[in-house]
Amino acid sequence: MIEYPKYKKVLFCTDFSDNANYAFNFAYGVAKRDEGLLYLLHVTPDIPHKAYIENYITAEDSENIRQAIEEDLNDKYARLYVNEMEDGVKYKLISLSGREDEEIIKFAKKEKIDIIVIGTHGRTGIEHVFFGSVAEKIIRYSPYPVFVIPCKRKPK
Repeated sequence: MIEYPKYKKVLFCTDFSDNANYAFNFAYGVAKRDEGLLYLLHVTPDIPHKAYIENYITAEDSENIRQAIEEDLNDKYARLYVNEMEDGVKYKLISLSGREDEEIIKFAKKEKIDIIVIGTHGRTGIEHVFFGSVAEKIIRYSPYPVFVIPCKRKPK
């Protein structure tokens, strides 16, 4: 009989979209089933020309913006994910900034993740060319298994 692997460190990547929220169910299910630790990770993309923008706002305004973003992220984590979990499920909330695919892979390596769970937006054609796919880059460069959850679209 084949023994299936236990995933003790599950990395769920979210952009708080409907597709990510759908993928959460799978990440949560794996972590709960295997009694693992569920990492909930959001990567905020870097602001283009950040140094230029900082010339026009005060340090206080910059700090207020940072705090507002942090509060918004904490609210989204709580409302969309933490409040949906049962007691006893271990989790950690992680917020990073940078290029999404690079930060996700770097974090996964640092924490020695067992599996990455990520949803896709299902973009094709020109939309895919312009926006790319974080999930696709994760699949390509991850040294760990990646559980990709396709977008939840109704069949035509």
